[in-house]
Amino acid sequence: MPRAEAEQVVVAGREIAVSNPAKVLFPKPKYTKLDLVRYYLAVADGALRGAGGRPNVLVRYPNGIAGEFFFQKRAPESRPPWIEVVTLRFPSGRTAEEVVPRDAAALVWLANLACLELHPHPVRTDDLDHPDELRVDLDPVPGVKWPQVRDVAQVVRVALRDVGLTGWPKTSGSRGMHVIVRIERRWTFDEVRRAALALARDVERRVPKLATSKWWKEERHGVFVDYNQNAKDRTVASAYSVRPTPDARVSAPLTWDEVKSVDPADFTLATMPQRFAKVGDRHEGIDQGAGSLEGLLELSARHERAGQGDAPWPPHYKKQAGEPPRVQPSRARAAKYPLIEIARAKRKQDALAGLKRWKARHAKAAKYLQPADVLVDAMRGRSSTWTRIRVNLQHVPPKLRPRQERLDPDEKTLASW
Repeated sequence: MPRAEAEQVVVAGREIAVSNPAKVLFPKPKYTKLDLVRYYLAVADGALRGAGGRPNVLVRYPNGIAGEFFFQKRAPESRPPWIEVVTLRFPSGRTAEEVVPRDAAALVWLANLACLELHPHPVRTDDLDHPDELRVDLDPVPGVKWPQVRDVAQVVRVALRDVGLTGWPKTSGSRGMHVIVRIERRWTFDEVRRAALALARDVERRVPKLATSKWWKEERHGVFVDYNQNAKDRTVASAYSVRPTPDARVSAPLTWDEVKSVDPADFTLATMPQRFAKVGDRHEGIDQGAGSLEGLLELSARHERAGQGDAPWPPHYKKQAGEPPRVQPSRARAAKYPLIEIARAKRKQDALAGLKRWKARHAKAAKYLQPADVLVDAMRGRSSTWTRIRVNLQHVPPKLRPRQERLDPDEKTLASW
């Protein structure tokens, strides 16, 4: 079938050709690329407040959410002259020119590339070394329900307020929640991450049964406060990003009153434009005051004096000074958790199919597994992700614990960024 002719969209004084506008990106509701374009036009002011003026990683779904996607750090060589780029240097030593959206036309151009999500770095182009955001990423472990995420978010709010900071909440568009904190541009990435780690530990101290700051998945419970999202080169989906879920959910800015009862399923590509037209951007005032990290850094110093030093970094970072041994508890000499690996696959659904086969072979053991015992890891390659599945056998009686088997499937995976 021949492709539909490109549709011309004029915005911000620019004319952008939307190629294959009828391309279906979300099969169930049948939302097309043109629907994505119209969505970002409808929420442009809010989306640019979150991602504008910042370098962005492109996360592209050229065949829709049912197909393969890839990360694109480097701006396409074939681009309009009015698309702004800035050169970033990564911890690996590599550099790349990344796209910097400035107006609604740039958002349309990104949507035409099937970029569902906006993934900005926490810096502005005029100072790439000093973040102006601290990002609190609340990531529930499997089995944790949404009300617990909301409860932990409220604890984050109080913990931030106690050190003189203001948090701006939003749904992640998936299972979790983000709290964005505007900060003065005085601190390095490492200092911002250290402040985020202090906050995560403080939240855990306040509600130890509900939240955790533990990096290794086999040690987590409840809601993980992911401090490592503040390491250099890490990005999260910003406000109004469309997420690759079957119902096309979006990351929705909220007021704190809304957090108490909000349902993330209420915010989709179809519903958010109406909400935006009615109530505007709930984060409209986010840039009016930047806070100081001094309180959190003082808390970090107290933690260090009490024996709590650094915590593990993401695996593709170089070993950091003061970092504890980067060894999973399950792989330590005296393993704390009995983990086995089940599958490695380029596609998540293929890895999950391998898990299903493993459960069928070991039905007696599988019935003892709790939701948090199945560890589904999204592993990043240089331009794509692959999925690893492990099983924690801690709740399986020792006599019933299967041994490590050959992985099923065991696909060749990509090197880390």
